[in-house]
Amino acid sequence: MIIGVTREIKRDEYRVGMTPAGVEVLTQAGHKVLIEREAGLGSGLADAEYAQYGAQIVESPGDIFRRADMVVKVKEPQPEEIAKIQPGQVLFTYFHFAADRQRTKGIVSSGGVAIAYETVRDSAGQMPLLTPISEIAGKMSIQEGAKYLERPMYGRGILLGGVPGVEPATVVIIGGGVVGTNAAKVAAGFGARVIIMDVNIDRLRYLDDVMSANVHTIYSDLYMIRQHISEADLVIGAVLIPGAKSPTLLTKDYLAKMKQGAVIVDVCVDQGGCCETIRPTTHSDPIYEVDGVIHYGVANMPGAVSRTSTFALTNATLPYVVRLANLGYKRAAAADPGLAQGIDVQEGWVTNQAVAETFNMEFRPVELE
Repeated sequence: MIIGVTREIKRDEYRVGMTPAGVEVLTQAGHKVLIEREAGLGSGLADAEYAQYGAQIVESPGDIFRRADMVVKVKEPQPEEIAKIQPGQVLFTYFHFAADRQRTKGIVSSGGVAIAYETVRDSAGQMPLLTPISEIAGKMSIQEGAKYLERPMYGRGILLGGVPGVEPATVVIIGGGVVGTNAAKVAAGFGARVIIMDVNIDRLRYLDDVMSANVHTIYSDLYMIRQHISEADLVIGAVLIPGAKSPTLLTKDYLAKMKQGAVIVDVCVDQGGCCETIRPTTHSDPIYEVDGVIHYGVANMPGAVSRTSTFALTNATLPYVVRLANLGYKRAAAADPGLAQGIDVQEGWVTNQAVAETFNMEFRPVELE
């Protein structure tokens, strides 16, 4: 199989879909790997490192889309990339379809096969290709939130951990999954007062057992959300419904209950966000203010720590890339039902029910025969 890796073109995105180690594994298995020139520079990976292990360095993304059987990326294809997708070509990357109708329609119209990192499952029902990036995003959400609480950044002028004699910041985390758990660990480590909310009582019991004494678990309903965000200096949106748009849990009228200069970091912005007033922003222009509350909506937050993110992600994706290359996507998915769940669009049809319902589009089950 010919596998292509393009340079990411989304604004402020510095990650790359494969490391030189991945090239070595694939070329040793008899496959051909095309790497767009300078695709790895943002992660500190030079073309020479890829070439050393057998990659062919290609000048343009158009060449890769024309020649590759499978294109491996990090971020969702941009409009100019969607226009280059070939019928039957496999794209293996994050897609976040539920956040963007036009992207979904574009991939469907291309006739390509979209295997989304965020909907692949493992044998335990977990999301192995979303987890490493969610870990990073959760940790970064506190790092970024702490920065924008500083007064020069238009925040409240609050030190997350406080000092002796001065109380620490209150951090409210909505969602107790991978993002929320990692956010809570970092916030607790800073010494903040942390409230983590979830609708799963068993998850809350687990978090109550493993977290430090300054982390408090609260059942998540709209009444409790309203109550606790009024106390919050920093709110982290960490809600995930796999494949579907994030539910809106913070409506615009809630902002009036929040402190002036409080910060919202909505990590689920790439799935539409759980805050009604959130919109995607970039690392170069990350925040805006609504009703006195600072909103941080960077949709590719882990891209700022590109080297860490690239290695963490490709550690998880490479085994799947090898299987897809060795078997082809249909045989690989037939052998692994969790991989089959990652096929969100297949050659002209939406094959993820949550995405189809989000946009009222026709749904068809994945066909692997």
